[in-house]
Amino acid sequence: MRLGTLGAGAVFLLLAAACTGGPGEGVTEFVTTAADTSETTTEETETRPRLPLVDAGPAAQGGPLDLERVATGLSSPVHATAPPGDERRLYIVEQPGRIRVLEDGELLEEPFLDLSSQVGSGNERGLLSLAFHPSFLSNGLFYVNYTDTNGDTRVVEFRDPGSGEEPAQLRELLYVPQPYANHNGGQLAFGPDGLLYVGLGDGGSRGDPENRAQDLSSRLGKLLRLDVDEPSTEWEMAGFGLRNPWRFSFDRITGDLWIGDVGQNSMEEIDFVAAPDLGGVHNFGWNVFEGSEVFEDKPLTPGGTVVEPLTEYTHELGCSVTGGPVYRGELLRREAWGRYFYGDYCSGRIWSLTNWDGEVTRRGHPFRVPQLTSFAEDGAGELYALSRDGSVYRVVKAK
Repeated sequence: MRLGTLGAGAVFLLLAAACTGGPGEGVTEFVTTAADTSETTTEETETRPRLPLVDAGPAAQGGPLDLERVATGLSSPVHATAPPGDERRLYIVEQPGRIRVLEDGELLEEPFLDLSSQVGSGNERGLLSLAFHPSFLSNGLFYVNYTDTNGDTRVVEFRDPGSGEEPAQLRELLYVPQPYANHNGGQLAFGPDGLLYVGLGDGGSRGDPENRAQDLSSRLGKLLRLDVDEPSTEWEMAGFGLRNPWRFSFDRITGDLWIGDVGQNSMEEIDFVAAPDLGGVHNFGWNVFEGSEVFEDKPLTPGGTVVEPLTEYTHELGCSVTGGPVYRGELLRREAWGRYFYGDYCSGRIWSLTNWDGEVTRRGHPFRVPQLTSFAEDGAGELYALSRDGSVYRVVKAK
């Protein structure tokens, strides 16, 4: 056990299998600033000496939960989101390069955006996420993270003309060469500070062989942020020591950061940074640590606040964590502090956490989502889960 931080990694994200690719990396300089096994709802107690994980009692106050399929026939949906203030539409990212719209419960045939000719898709690569500008309804700006046909990461800004025309590409905000075919990360999200955050994996292979996650001169294995409204600003490092932060989110009420960082040999982890601490730089520990376990016998790189995982689980329960949001919607209206949902791609298990006054509770839920790629919130704050098999589910009260 180490004091201070931890990281995690990813055996894979979408296939749970390590890939290899060509050697080398183009390094660009950037600014840095100083187990649940049952099929019924269960409560788990964990003895790890970090924040205490305790029994939450019987079922959630809002009642037991279930899944309702709301869309099917999609091509490898891996992310979904909605513009601030839009309660009618959910925008669904298909890995091969299209963004589809679920409007008033109906999946529209015409895509919102089609980048399939520019996207290299397969395994962990493809069109990976979408983020709407906080003022999207007035300025039409949105951002996508995708793997290009050469296998490299690009983050691009678009404007939706709002007239049925194809959105126009405005500028490329980030280009990162990828040395291997896995651990591309992929999440985009705006933080409570109004900055755009992007998560990048360690570049791939197994064990971070070039030690990129702890290398402050590399953009790989990092959490980066950018003020998109100031064209002259540079990407800034918010965190390092990440293996593959496939999905992270900000609590829409508190602004706290939650990261699901995919593990390698044995451990999957959830990391947490409280909103008041977001302005600093945080070291999540990979590849010195995998979860709370020592992975490589060497010191952590100095220069960041070390972060312990809030919770973790072993590969007896799954093999690739999918982080989600803090849900505060109608289903749990009497749990005023909300619950953070996360799950596992390989096993389809779903859990939720509450972090209340330093006391962490975990609940295992009775339903599973095969090939769980992402959770999502619509404009009303209601919760969805996506499966790579082409389905989108809404979390509902059990009948």
